[in-house]
Amino acid sequence: METVLTMRGIVKEFPGVRALDHVDLEVRAGEVHCLLGQNGAGKSTLIKVLSGAHQPDDGELRWLGEPVRLSGPAAATRLGIATIYQELDLCDGLSIAENIFLGHELARAGFTRRTPAARATTRLLGRLGHAELRPDTVVGTLAAAAKQVVSIARALSYDARLIVMDEPSAALGNDEVANLFRIIEQLCAEGVAVVYISHRLEEIRTIGDRITVLKDGRTVAAGLPARITSTEDVVSLMTGRDLQDSVARSPRGAASAEVLRVTGLGLSGRFHDLSFAVYAGEIVGLAGLVGAGRSEILETIYGARRPSAGQVLLGGRSIRPGSTTAAVAAGIGLAPEERKSQALFLLQSVGRNISAASLPRYSRFGWFDRRRERAETGASLAHVGIRPADPAHPVRELSGGNQQKAILARWLLDDCTVLLLDEPTRGVDVGARADVYAQIRRLADQGVAVLLVSSDLPELLGLSDRVLILRDGAMIHAAPAADLTEHDIITRIMEGSAL
Repeated sequence: METVLTMRGIVKEFPGVRALDHVDLEVRAGEVHCLLGQNGAGKSTLIKVLSGAHQPDDGELRWLGEPVRLSGPAAATRLGIATIYQELDLCDGLSIAENIFLGHELARAGFTRRTPAARATTRLLGRLGHAELRPDTVVGTLAAAAKQVVSIARALSYDARLIVMDEPSAALGNDEVANLFRIIEQLCAEGVAVVYISHRLEEIRTIGDRITVLKDGRTVAAGLPARITSTEDVVSLMTGRDLQDSVARSPRGAASAEVLRVTGLGLSGRFHDLSFAVYAGEIVGLAGLVGAGRSEILETIYGARRPSAGQVLLGGRSIRPGSTTAAVAAGIGLAPEERKSQALFLLQSVGRNISAASLPRYSRFGWFDRRRERAETGASLAHVGIRPADPAHPVRELSGGNQQKAILARWLLDDCTVLLLDEPTRGVDVGARADVYAQIRRLADQGVAVLLVSSDLPELLGLSDRVLILRDGAMIHAAPAADLTEHDIITRIMEGSAL
């Protein structure tokens, strides 16, 4: 099988850190080569070197056997290297055809040739099995899965021979992931090589051919067979330690005081007649398919949505509906699924992100006590293990796992009594997940009542004391997590068995 890409001894340094330390990567035509590593292992930097966004300080890059230097992204594109990032860089206000040919428009005498562009778009979409998408459809109206198809079609419009996919399944449902895999298999059959990055190890075994693992900016394994390399071996390579059942937790004793109760809670068109309680130190999981109302339940409890029926009570007292201010004041914290757009202030420091819910405590007689803020946020980020442990560090530069810890530290500092977690390990690598799990357990051990949404059933069952199963906006079953299996949950969700 022809080798399309060879990277040897790649070094990339930034002030005070060596991000890549003699990294090797070899990719063959028609294969899915999986690039694994914890957040901060060097994957993103390596991708940027491959895409021409970063220039290596040392090492060699060969394309089809010939040494090359990628002076910028345009140079990589001209060679046939395309990168599809997790956060798709599409223009929502433009059509599918305009997005696909953006930057290399089909034009004559300075005028865009819309008809040839539409025909070429139709051919590309048909090649991917999505002829139903119309070239003139505005991209902003498309679902996440369809946007990803557009990104792949754009890559193919450059005659790409190597496509890098960074967490391509992160925002997709099971059926959409299956369709993505079908497209990848078709591309590989045509000789296109794919570098696939994912934190979901079960996907690697399904779609991958070979694996390269990075740790601390170094290659620790290269060319491992994806389908027969065990999860334990991959995790050990990524973390440098054995990770045996890191999500499992000890069963709790007798229930303690009731903290949160929802009664007859409903949100028109989303969920209805929901009633349950969460006790101090208890972790309650919400299981269900995408669209079952899980995220909306958390957002309604948090006051981001105004319920159409029912009420939320904290310590027996009703909380004003539809008011996040009232919810936070009462002691409710939320870590949403989309942390970058919904929870983090990306232009601010880590410390200011941690103190965001507690700013009044630092104000006295019109003066803001910055010294106290720095001291307390510094202690909080050290407590949850954020690296680097510097309150002044920009939060946007943290890995996904450390950003998630910053959100947990925010509510730890705010002394919340109820913590709502929506997909807390989405986009977080295996090693960092263990740290996030430990922080969630620590908060529960301190008496915080935790309501958890996770699509990762082993994670949900391993962390939770009880699980509430949802289907079509209704609760159909509730049971101790120890009494349930993944099969039980999936069967009830699919069959809709009642309480």
